[in-house]
Amino acid sequence: MTIFLLTFGLFLLVMVAMAIGYLVQRKTIAGSCGGLDGLGIEKACDCDKPCEKRQQRLDKEKFWQQNKII
Repeated sequence: MTIFLLTFGLFLLVMVAMAIGYLVQRKTIAGSCGGLDGLGIEKACDCDKPCEKRQQRLDKEKFWQQNKII
């Protein structure tokens, strides 16, 4: 029972640390640089002309990148 409680406490401590890190930095957990492309797997959205919703998201992201302060 002691090992279970120590393990549970460790996991709880890690989750609290991750929550505090999120609250302080406002960053979500991100993947590695390669992603699926690094493995040679094609993306699901590999169209020449993206759908309207995706195009709006891309335009919004481009706008934010062009107008960021830093």
